[in-house]
Amino acid sequence: MAEGAAGVLAGEVRNVLSAVLIVLGCVLVPLGGLSAWAKYEIGDTGRYVAAMAPLAAGPDVQSAIADSVTDGVMSEIEVGPLEGEVRAYVRRAVRSFTGTEAFRVAWNTANRAAHDAVLRALRSDREGAVTLDLAPVTRQLKSQLAYDRVPLANRIPVEHTRVTVLQAQELSTLRKGFHMLEIAGFWLPLAAVGLAVGGILLAVRRRRAVTATALGMALGAALLALATVIGRVLTLADLPSHVSRAAAGAIYDALTSTLRTATWFILALGLTVAAATWLMDHRARRRAASAAPSPAQAPEPTRARA
Repeated sequence: MAEGAAGVLAGEVRNVLSAVLIVLGCVLVPLGGLSAWAKYEIGDTGRYVAAMAPLAAGPDVQSAIADSVTDGVMSEIEVGPLEGEVRAYVRRAVRSFTGTEAFRVAWNTANRAAHDAVLRALRSDREGAVTLDLAPVTRQLKSQLAYDRVPLANRIPVEHTRVTVLQAQELSTLRKGFHMLEIAGFWLPLAAVGLAVGGILLAVRRRRAVTATALGMALGAALLALATVIGRVLTLADLPSHVSRAAAGAIYDALTSTLRTATWFILALGLTVAAATWLMDHRARRRAASAAPSPAQAPEPTRARA
C-alpha cells in the first residue's frame, strides 16, 4: 500500500512539474517570436532593405515622396498667381519619377544608409544623436529629374542636410533594449521549445500534454498577432500631422510581414497538432472501452462446494 501511495504522489509531482514547464514554454512563445523577429529581420540591414524595397513601387510611399519633394521645390521658387498650376505640374513630374529604376535605387540607398547608421550607434558606445546626410540621395534625385527635363529641377537645393534619425536621449535607452533583444532573439525560442519538450516528456499522460502544449502555443501566437495589430494602431496614432499615415502603415506592414507569417503558421500548427492528438486520444479510449469485457460477459465467480 505504501508503494502505491508513493507512486501516486510521484505521478502528481510529475504532472505539476510538467504543467509548470509547459506553461512557461507557452508564455515564451510570443516573447521568443518577437525577439527573433527583431534580431534577424529588423536587426539585419540586408533583410531590412529587402523588406522595404517593394514599397518603392507602392502608391502610398510614392505619393508621400512626391508631396515631400514638391514642397521642397516650391519652397525655393516664387511663381505668384500660377503657384497652383506649377505645383500640380511639378508634382506630376516627380510622381512620374517615382516609377523609375533610379528612384528605386535612391530609395534603397537611403534605407540602407539610415539602417546602418542606427545599427552602428546601437552597437557602439558613441553618444549623441544619430543623423543621416541626405545630400547623396538628393543629388541623385536632382540629377535624374534634370535628365528627364522636369521643370525647375535645377532649383532643388543639394545641401548636406543632416536629418536626425534617433535622438541622443533615446539612444541610451534603446541600446540596452537592443542588446537584450540580440541575446534573447537566439535563446528565447530555444528555451520555449526546450521547456515544452521537457514538460511533455515529464508528463504521465503525454498525449494530453502534447494537446495542452499545442493549444498553449496557439494561444501565444494569437496574442502575438493581436499585439502586432495593436502596435500598428498605436504607431499610426502617434505620428505627427504632416506624416502620411498611409505610407507609414505600408512601412509597418512590410516590416512586420515575416512576423505575421510566422505567427499564423504557429497558430495553425498548434491547432492542427491539438486536434490530431485529441482525436488519437479519443480513438484510443474508445478502443480500450470496446476491448473491456461487459458485466454480462464477465465470468461468474466459482462457488465453493459444500
